[in-house]
Amino acid sequence: MKKQYKLGVIGCGGVAETILRAVVLSDFIREKKIIVSDIDEEKLDAVDYLGVRTTTDNKFVAQNSDYLIIAVKTQDFVAVAQSLEGYIPEKVISVIPEMKKNAVKNALGVGMIKVARCILNMPCVIGSGAIGIDMSDFNKSTDDTDFISNVFDRLGTVVSLDESKLDAVAGISLNGAAQVFMVIDSLIDAGVRHGLSKSEAKILAVQTVLGGAELVSREEQSLEELLMTVCNKNAAALETVKILQNGGLNKLVGDAVDAGINKFKEQSSK
Repeated sequence: MKKQYKLGVIGCGGVAETILRAVVLSDFIREKKIIVSDIDEEKLDAVDYLGVRTTTDNKFVAQNSDYLIIAVKTQDFVAVAQSLEGYIPEKVISVIPEMKKNAVKNALGVGMIKVARCILNMPCVIGSGAIGIDMSDFNKSTDDTDFISNVFDRLGTVVSLDESKLDAVAGISLNGAAQVFMVIDSLIDAGVRHGLSKSEAKILAVQTVLGGAELVSREEQSLEELLMTVCNKNAAALETVKILQNGGLNKLVGDAVDAGINKFKEQSSK
């Protein structure tokens, strides 16, 4: 039977609003075909500007939506599952990073349920995120995989992969954003130390990171070749690279990623 809504969302926090805003403002899904629920009516009021239907009834959302996004905190998931009162949704998209698909299925009641697991990072807020998604449960239907991909394409760049690789996605995308922020902050501090104002240093540091990333994404040259090109043309850049290499930058970043992944795995296993 045809459902009343194309997309239902349980949970109306920051992640949910980011998704709702992206799909509505891009006209991918008409606002009248979207419904969102939350026990906090103030959060529902915060998305009134999008024109989506709102309710405090999670079960109604699950029963009446083709696709159900669950966007709550890990510790609140059990209560959400209980609020469905035995109803088992068919197509679930989980944006709870630490929850594995089997944990979602077991809590909701298994049955014929299909679950896509997504890991988003903070830049999704401005449509520049890096998103890893396991859609393998939906692989028999291109309509399903296309729909899920199209939802998250509005938030940034989507990589479809197996759930076994999502720990690595968390390590370099979810947690990696924090490392990028730290690098930018360090560049700004160095600029200020050498006479720039903080606003001047921020503009230059941010654009350097943006430009460097864009160059890497567009060029056919490898990162090593790009690095050699910069250093061959600029002796000062070579001195910079020597300092970072001698300081063990690769190992330091690698250790940070490893620590993040280990902590993420620990949280995911609970």
